[in-house]
Amino acid sequence: MTKYLLDTNVILRFSNPSDGQHGLVTHTVANLLAQTDECYLTAQVLIEFWVVATRPIDVNGLGWSIEQTRNIIDQLLDRFPVAEEVLQLFPTWLNLVTENQIKGKRTHDARIVAIMLGSGISHILTLNPNDFSGIPGITVVHPREINC
Repeated sequence: MTKYLLDTNVILRFSNPSDGQHGLVTHTVANLLAQTDECYLTAQVLIEFWVVATRPIDVNGLGWSIEQTRNIIDQLLDRFPVAEEVLQLFPTWLNLVTENQIKGKRTHDARIVAIMLGSGISHILTLNPNDFSGIPGITVVHPREINC
């Protein structure tokens, strides 16, 4: 059994049937669960999801209402466990960004990795593998790799 964290970009496609990659990520998650693998969320992923879901369409968001977004998050919480953010999250994150010279936007991705490391989650399912390149301690998996 492998533990996977579902990245924000995967959750966004999973929750939006009109997205062109909805079928890919839905099929991938179903395959993982059928193999008795486990799929997890984090509070950070759900916060990032909220940002994109409620942002207007004209600025690269989904334009969803507060109510619709909350409903989708409630459904996700019913379906997937949320990885705990342990007390050592900040020191783990700080060491990751320092040791791996991570700057700017990628610091958010390093925080996700710190949560994974603290929760014993070894793999991240993401449509943007480069976001996690060069960060040790995890295995980065694109949905296409599961569906080969």
